[in-house]
Order: sequence, then structure tokens, then C-alpha cells
Amino acid sequence: MLGLLTARPPDRLTAQSAPTIDTIIVVNRNVFDLQEADAPSFIARLANRLHARTRAGVIRGTLLVNPGDRYDSARVAESERALRNLSVFSRVRTDTTRLEGHLALRVATTDGWSTKPQLGYSSAGGDVSWLAGLVEDNLLGTATSLTAVYNKTPDRNILSLGYLNPHFFSRRTQLLALYQDKSDGRHGSGVFGVPFYETAARRSLTIQGEAASERVLVFRDGVLDPTVEKVDTTGRTVFLEHHVLRFGAVAGFAAHATTRSYLRVWLAGQWRREDFAPDTTRAVPRSAFGTLGVGLDAGHVGFQVLERFNSYARREDVDISQLLHVGLWAAPGAWGYAPGKAGVGVELGAQVAAPWVGGFVVVRGAGNGVFTAGVPDSGRISGAVTVASQNVRGHTLLLHLEGSRLRRPKFGEEFDLWTTQNGPRVFGVHEFTGWRMAWLALDDRILLADDAWGLMGVGLAPFFDYGGAWYATEEPRLGGDVGLSLRIGPTRSVRGDVAEFAVGYRFGKGFTGSRWGFAVRKGVHY
Repeated sequence: MLGLLTARPPDRLTAQSAPTIDTIIVVNRNVFDLQEADAPSFIARLANRLHARTRAGVIRGTLLVNPGDRYDSARVAESERALRNLSVFSRVRTDTTRLEGHLALRVATTDGWSTKPQLGYSSAGGDVSWLAGLVEDNLLGTATSLTAVYNKTPDRNILSLGYLNPHFFSRRTQLLALYQDKSDGRHGSGVFGVPFYETAARRSLTIQGEAASERVLVFRDGVLDPTVEKVDTTGRTVFLEHHVLRFGAVAGFAAHATTRSYLRVWLAGQWRREDFAPDTTRAVPRSAFGTLGVGLDAGHVGFQVLERFNSYARREDVDISQLLHVGLWAAPGAWGYAPGKAGVGVELGAQVAAPWVGGFVVVRGAGNGVFTAGVPDSGRISGAVTVASQNVRGHTLLLHLEGSRLRRPKFGEEFDLWTTQNGPRVFGVHEFTGWRMAWLALDDRILLADDAWGLMGVGLAPFFDYGGAWYATEEPRLGGDVGLSLRIGPTRSVRGDVAEFAVGYRFGKGFTGSRWGFAVRKGVHY
């Protein structure tokens, strides 16, 4: 069932002068409701005892309304979205009630299971990856996330350690840190600050950092690019390494901000030391660069609430806002850029959307580029359209088309449709890589069970994919597949990521071996 989130709660509360919220009632339920008829009793009791329920203070701190505020349906609806964005609940509902003549806002949440052993396996075109580890998305009921996962892929082994706290110092201050120890290098990154946490927010400030020393993997037609990874006179393969140290900050303020629209101006600066060098280089160069940017973001906010779209048995917020993004960057020679690299960078982005009862269409476009002496030096342009319909009961029909083009990207920033999962789904690892890409996908997601045994949703999805990626020196490399996937997703977990078991018939270019392919992977998100 589809519905506009901004249409809840009923307009009867806003038809007259907006009443004042006298109190906020928080009902924070555990993972399982033991009174439900379909609750698996032993599993439910065990899960509830092991799980630390989300603290009421975390829920109240996430809300965008407080006792004493005038009732605003848009801000209440946005509060509901903010709670879902914490990714610790399987269900969130807000409504109003009258208690002795006073208006009360009732917030009801149901926790998702947050302590998740990670045992993953994926296969596509005969290429296998697996992972093992532990993720806790709601540490001691505080909505803090900890991650420790080991991932083995055909390319490298990666140990990932992550930390995310959405209220590090206060209600709105966020901290994100990620460290990856790879078999061929190391990478760390972090974000700290207060973003535009709501539509009506007046200011933001975030600080970002990154440090890395790692091998660059560039593929061409499914194998390592011999122009990047070379064999020296001793027979040893010489790999290209990326060394970077980067710090940046973005500050913004809203010239106009309401619960439904905004106009924001931002100012950003960045310093980085970045070089590419063969791994045989003993003294890596230390090239330093600085950039400064300014721009604006405008939006008229709208969301549509869907069920059984990318997950099962939960409400999902789909962004159908009208958005515009404009930015201008300066990269002068005095800040480290060579004469042929110094210039001005421009970035543009837009989204338009149109909903209807039972569906929507969203069109997105973006582009950026650096101009040196009026000549394009590097850049990217992309566009996408997504159409979804749930007008046929039990079916979610999807049409998605996207395309992108790069000009002189950095090493390692080429399109790789296996990594990004936006290409034919039963093709092998790195079958489609390059500076240009296109992808058409048609899915019919058929619901079989929305909450089987109180634990999972099950569905089938006939699919058709056609697309690929290629370099500017190649003819377009396009391949396709048509097949059927079994979709299984948890209904009591904090995240409803669906696992997809897909079998399909392959045609066109980009595959080796049998025309039949099989893939086990996460479901495609639109």
C-alpha cells in the first residue's frame, strides 16, 4: 500500500488553529510481541531477553518536536522518517490522542534484531566472495553501531572496523569512523559534525578526513589492465598504489527553511596530499593541493511511504522531492595545481518526481567538471529514471534506466558494475568496467509471504537486465540476462536487506562459459 507520508496524521488537527502538543508518549516495544499469534514463542522469548531495547531517551532525542510546540503534521512526519533512518527499528508509527482535553503525541516503535553475526556468500558467473564477522547496530539501546567484518573477494581480503554514533556529543552531533585493513593496503575515513538534520534546520557544519595507502585495481574486459599493472624485467608484477591524506569541511546555512522547502548556501574547503606511484617506489612523492567551493541547494520536500518495495513487512521512505544542487569550485595554481591542471570546477544536480496513487516516477541528473583555460579537463555526467508501480495487488513493477560517462577519471574510479551492483546480475566479477556505462532493468517483484513464521518475507522476481561498461577506446560492451530470482528478507532485523538467488540466461557480450548464470547477492535497491 502506498501513501504520502506528509498526509499523516489527519488534517483535522491542522484545519483550525494548530493545537499545542502537551505531552509525548513513547511506547518502545521489544523485537517480538509475545501476544501475536504468529510469534515463534521460543525464538521470541530468547531474542527479547538477549536484546537491549532502544532507550526512550534516544527516541525522544531523535524527534523534531517537543512538548509545548505547535502541532505541525510535516514535522511529525519528518520525525517518523528520522526514527526510521536510525536503522534500529522494524516498525515506527506516530499518531495523536486526547488525554483529559490535552493533545498527546504517541510514538510507537518496534525494535529490530540488531546483533547480527555476518556469514555471507555470493557468487556470480563462477566468481565467489564470502564474509564473516559481527555487526551490532544498536549497542546497549543507544542506536550506536559497531562493525567488525572480514571479507574475502577474488581481488583482496579486507578486515573492516566501523563505528557510527548519531548523537556523539548531543542530540544532533554525528560521528562516523571506518578503518579497513586490506591484504594490499590500508584505508581510513571519518565524518564528524552536525548536518542539516531536518528540512527546517538553519545551519550545518561537518568535518571529513581520509587517509589511505592501497593498491589500485583497474580492470579491462574482466582482467587486470596491463597498462596499469605491469611485469618488470625480473618477472614481478608491479602494481600501482594510491597514497592520500585529505581533510575537508563544509559549512552551510539556510536562507529559507520551512518544514516543506529550503534554500541553503554552503561553503566548503579541502586540503589533500595525493599521489599515484608504482609499489616499487621507495620515496613516494608528496603533492599537496587545496580547493575552495561555494554553492546552493534548493528543495521542495516530499516522501512517499511504500511497503514491500526494497524489503518486507516494514514502511520505506522514498524520496520524491524536487531538488536542485549548484556548486562552483576553485583549484588555482597557487594551491598546488600544475599549470595544465589548475582551473575552475562546476557541479550541477537535479531531481524531479511525480507520484500517483499506487506508484511514482523519479528522474535524476548530475554533472561535474574541471575546466582549465576554458577547456574541459576531467568530469562526469549521469542520468537515471525510475518508475515503480504497485497498482497490481501483490506485485511491485519496476523500470530503471541509467547511464553515466567519465572524462579522465583518477585511477580506480572507473565504473565497475559488479562492485556497484547496477548491471546485469548473473555476470561475473569485473565483466563490465570502463569510463562509460548504461543499464536497463525490468523487475516484477511478486509477494509470496510478507512475514512467514514471523521471521522473513519471501517473494519471486522475474527480471530482465541489459547494459554494460566500456572504455572510450572500445566499442560499447553490452550484455543482458533474463531470468528468475528468489527474494528472501528478514522482517525482524533492523535492516531489511533482501538476499537474492538469481538464475538467468545470458546473451550479448561480457561473459565466458555457459550462457546460464547464477548469482547469490543482495537485492538491487532502487
